[in-house]
Amino acid sequence: MLDRAYLREREPELRNSLIARGWDEKILDEILALDERRRALIREADDLRARRNELSRAVGEMKKRGEDAAEIMGSVRRVSERLDELERLEKEAEDEFARAWLSLPNIPHESVPRGKDESENIVVAEWGEKPRFSFKPAAHWDLGPALGIMDFEAAARLSGSRFVLFRGVGSRLVRALMNFFLDVNTTEYGYTEIWPPALVRSEAALGSGHLPKFREEMYYTGDEDGLYLIPTAELPLANLHMGQTLREEQLPLKYTAYSPCFRREAGSYGKDVRGMIRVHQFDKVELFRYVLPENSFQALEEMRAEAEGLLQRLCLPYRVVELCTGDLGFASAKTYDLEVWAPGIERWLEVSSISNTTDFQARRSGTRLRRKDGTMSWPHTLNGSGLAFARVIVAILENYQLEGGLVRVPDALLPYMGTDVIGP
Repeated sequence: MLDRAYLREREPELRNSLIARGWDEKILDEILALDERRRALIREADDLRARRNELSRAVGEMKKRGEDAAEIMGSVRRVSERLDELERLEKEAEDEFARAWLSLPNIPHESVPRGKDESENIVVAEWGEKPRFSFKPAAHWDLGPALGIMDFEAAARLSGSRFVLFRGVGSRLVRALMNFFLDVNTTEYGYTEIWPPALVRSEAALGSGHLPKFREEMYYTGDEDGLYLIPTAELPLANLHMGQTLREEQLPLKYTAYSPCFRREAGSYGKDVRGMIRVHQFDKVELFRYVLPENSFQALEEMRAEAEGLLQRLCLPYRVVELCTGDLGFASAKTYDLEVWAPGIERWLEVSSISNTTDFQARRSGTRLRRKDGTMSWPHTLNGSGLAFARVIVAILENYQLEGGLVRVPDALLPYMGTDVIGP
């Protein structure tokens, strides 16, 4: 959520940020109209309260003098009735304005390249060499079933399309990635491990910025429970200190969490329908930080290096992409994507998105910051995948495949796998 000061004191900056993101600036005009209506109702109610107090004093003085105050008392009653109506209208106007205000995205940082969509993102770094094969590399959707470690047909019978079922060594590979990522994140990067719930209340989804914007992308349990399946562990981690005040000396706070992630992918029908590029359920380890505002962009670079370090240990060729304004996520002020190379399908696949959301999530979740001098402000929050499993598995299978259909296990995973080759 943005500071409301943007609306009255920094409107041009807010308008320019919406245009840079590719949003229709008319939404801001509508919000300005809602704000003016809300403030007009407040002004009228304040004037009527003052008038009612004035009339009430007059009634009291007339009664002291023994005069008939019936006419003025009638005026007090009519003013009170109008006030009751105004208070109802004022609440409705405030609720409507608040919903509209919550729909606005974060302000892009000044360093973010301006662009209309993902075609104008910038590749800022590359690491590793794409593997060369003496044979035509297979796609993961052929490799996995042939090795007996993936079963798309069983998953479809159980749950429908865009699900995958892992078997045997495939299941062990999932556990190996979870333990490897969490071990590095906790023992080397200094994060505290959290095991969050997979279901959250709507207040938490509002706090992280997933509601109301991404309602159609989330799985909802129904009005009886009112809970949402999390699309990422970012959501619970962003609300870990909901309604609390953090002290300056507590920061930075660094959390990492494994979670299953659930996404409807409502806007992606017809795209990436084969294999496990875009699935409704996948596993991910998340990195999350609460930091002082003046340190947040340094923290962003640190988290980028941490996520890159995981890919380097797996020896997977990747590139770093800086997102332009038109491709930024709703809550993000600046984002880097890490994309691994998948030679079987000849594509770059995003496996991590590292974002600085500045104070956007903290304001929404009510997480305050008390400075050492006693002043109050908001911490900045950052999130990043460290890493997402599905596409990492795709990259491992396709980059480490051997002639004959076997797959070599990356050295970093050998302690967790108990085998150096995945075979049928």
